[in-house]
Amino acid sequence: MSKVFIPAIDLPSVQTVVETCRQFEGFAYPMIGLHPEEVKADYPAVLAEMRRLLDANLPSAGKCDVVSPRQQPPFIAIGEVGLDYYWSREFEQEQLAAFEEQVRWSIETRLPLMIHCRKAQNEMVNLLKRYKDDLPGGVFHCFTGNEREAEELLQFPRFVLGIGGVLTFKKSHLPETLPAVVPLESIVLETDSPYMAPVPMRGKRNESSYVRFVQQRLAECYQTTEEHISAVTDANVERIFSLS
Repeated sequence: MSKVFIPAIDLPSVQTVVETCRQFEGFAYPMIGLHPEEVKADYPAVLAEMRRLLDANLPSAGKCDVVSPRQQPPFIAIGEVGLDYYWSREFEQEQLAAFEEQVRWSIETRLPLMIHCRKAQNEMVNLLKRYKDDLPGGVFHCFTGNEREAEELLQFPRFVLGIGGVLTFKKSHLPETLPAVVPLESIVLETDSPYMAPVPMRGKRNESSYVRFVQQRLAECYQTTEEHISAVTDANVERIFSLS
């Protein structure tokens, strides 16, 4: 493992993410976005400030004094953004509006999207279809769906599915679903720290190093070697995020 990507979820987390990535320059890379569970009535003001930070810290922006007077690592993606109606639909319309605005950021900046979606795939897909030809790509984070849902997401050609610890769970259907409809060129491996630790670490705090257990299980599912899984999924990451 040579790089980790760290998403923001709200405005306070942006500075934490940036400072962490500055501390581990060349290893940790920042994303910026408003997570759907953090969308509240004040989302327009939050997004306005996030956009200001984003514009000041694009790959071509160079030095800035928005978050700190020191050199900032440029944001590599818009994330973690999306829709989440699992707990509540109280801010359903606000989530949709916030997500759509951040989709437009992705198109304008050509930064990929890191998309979180839970109990809202129909709404998410319908929204993304309006921008299908313009989207630069990204990751459907923490995919746990069925074959139909996988095929529906892969209609967006520059996107891949993020596969994490759920693949290793005893009751997971992913070991059958993925080889049936998802080519390896459409998969990246994920950690989703500190949650969703894979077997045999399930129940513990997840760590990035545990991604090797996901890699091992994916190799079994596709009846190939771990080295092949690593080579293909690493290439997918490089293609999506365009890191030098």
